[in-house]
Amino acid sequence: MLALLREGLGNSEIARRLKADRAAVRRIREEHNIPAPPQQPLSLEEKWAANVKQLEGGHLEWTGPRGTSSGTPILRYRDDAYSPAALAFSMRTGREPAGQVYADCGVKHCVAPAHVLDEPERTRVREQLRRTLGMPDREPFCGRGHDQETEGRFQPDGVAYCNACVTENKRKSRVNNGEEATP
Repeated sequence: MLALLREGLGNSEIARRLKADRAAVRRIREEHNIPAPPQQPLSLEEKWAANVKQLEGGHLEWTGPRGTSSGTPILRYRDDAYSPAALAFSMRTGREPAGQVYADCGVKHCVAPAHVLDEPERTRVREQLRRTLGMPDREPFCGRGHDQETEGRFQPDGVAYCNACVTENKRKSRVNNGEEATP
């Protein structure tokens, strides 16, 4: 912990990395007279912009930190972690996203504001695609009785699926593979 403190990392970042309590990190910092790092001089949007690289086709690649196992872009700013895609969405729309935000352009982890959609936008765009392709409206309930108003989703090609059924199937698969105990 002392090495990380001396590197100039913030208490929250050290606590996250070491799975420690922030108060304990703060206490050790104080005991060893290690000053807190200076506050972030950039705004959140400026830090976001400093961590993107322009690609062909208007795509933006995230060059900043990523989640260790998932590779998902992460922006750490003042003791908090943000989704660069969600920030891009908010920058474009001026509102907080509803549900998960990710690129719908086909480029994995693209963070271009024009390419990221939240759940309601994805639903609207994919419903429009279904109509354009002459596909029928989604049924109100799936075969297992889940309400598609809340659980219904669409694949990028407009094919409808039930998120609750997908979640249940994944859970059953993990249980059958011995990865988790049944509830």
